[in-house]
Amino acid sequence: MRRRYMSAYAAGLVLVVAAASACSSSSSASSSSPVSAAGASGSSSAGALTPATITLGLPTNVTSFANSDVAVAQAEGFFAKEGLTVHVENLSSGVPVTQGVVGGSLDIGASSVDPVVNAAAQGAPVQIIGSYTNKLTVDLVTDSSIGTPAQLRGKRLGIQQVNAFREVMTRMVIEGAGMTTSDVTYVPGSASGYISALKEGTIQSGVLQEEQVLKILHGDSKLHVLVNYSQADPNYFYGAYEVTKSWLASHQDIAERFLTAITEAHRFMYTHKVAVVPIVAKSTGYPASVTSKAYDVLLTQEHVFPVDSGLDAATITDTIATMQKYKILTGGTAPTESSLVDSGPINAALAKLGTQASSS
Repeated sequence: MRRRYMSAYAAGLVLVVAAASACSSSSSASSSSPVSAAGASGSSSAGALTPATITLGLPTNVTSFANSDVAVAQAEGFFAKEGLTVHVENLSSGVPVTQGVVGGSLDIGASSVDPVVNAAAQGAPVQIIGSYTNKLTVDLVTDSSIGTPAQLRGKRLGIQQVNAFREVMTRMVIEGAGMTTSDVTYVPGSASGYISALKEGTIQSGVLQEEQVLKILHGDSKLHVLVNYSQADPNYFYGAYEVTKSWLASHQDIAERFLTAITEAHRFMYTHKVAVVPIVAKSTGYPASVTSKAYDVLLTQEHVFPVDSGLDAATITDTIATMQKYKILTGGTAPTESSLVDSGPINAALAKLGTQASSS
C-alpha cells in the first residue's frame, strides 16, 4: 500500500475546489504534420484502415509506469489493430513535449497538464484529447529528518526544470507551507537520476513515480515519503494526451484510432496483470518484483488509468484553479476547460469500443 503521511502535508497545502464547467470544443483549422500515411487524414472504413505512422513524445527520459499504456498498446497489438505505427520519443519533461507538439515535430504529446495549460494561456493552439493517467501517481520523497513541508526551507530540492511537472509538484508544497522558491535551492536533474541523488544526499527531496518510490525505500530508513500527492489532491488532473488544433482538424480519424488503442490498453491492464507486469518492467527498466508492487498500488488500489474518457470537466477546472492559486500558471489568461479539451476523438473511440464502468 502507499504510505500515508498526510498529517505533515495537511498543515501546508490547502487545496482549491472550483466550480465546474462542462463543455468540449473542436477546431476546424488545418496544417501539415509529421504524420506519414497513404492519405493524410488516415480515413478508414469497415474492415479497411489506412496505415499511418505517428510520432509520440513522452515526458521522461526513461518511460515511467504512468506512461506504460503505450508499451502495452505496442506489445499487445492494439496500435497495429488500428493500423498505426507509433514512434516514441522520450524527452526530459512535459515542457519539451508540449514545445514539440506546438512546433510540429511531434504529432501527439504525453505530458502532465501543467505545460499544456501554460501553453494555452500564452496562446498556443493546443488541445487535450485524452489521458494516460488522470490521477497523480507520484510522492515527494525526502530525507527522514524532514518531517514537515516547512522543514524544506534552505534545502536542495531535485527538479527536472522550472515549470515542468516535478518542479510544479514541489512548488505546490513550498507555496502551501508559506515559502517561495527563493527559500530553497533547486537542483535540476533527470527523472531517472533522482534516486541516486537522494541516496547520495546531493538533494534532500525529489518527486518520484511509484516504481521509483518502491525501489528507493526498500531497505533504506534514511528516506521516507513526506507527501502522497494522490491523497493530498485527489482532484488534480495529471496526464494529458495533447495535439494542436490544426493537426486534429486534419487527422481526426488518426486521433480516434490512437485513443481507441490506448483505451483498449488501459482496460487490458486492469484484467491481465500477469501479462502486463513483464511489459511494464521491460519499458521502465525496473525489476518485475518492483513493477508488480507498483501495479498493485496504481491499478488495484488507486485506479489511475481511465477506462473511459478520463476527461472529467470538474477535475480539469479544479486543476486550472489550483494552478492559479499556487502561481503555477505562468502567464496570459487561464484557459477554460471547454477551450482546452476536445473530447470528440475519445468519445468516438468509446462509441466504437462500447462504454465500460469507470474503475476510478
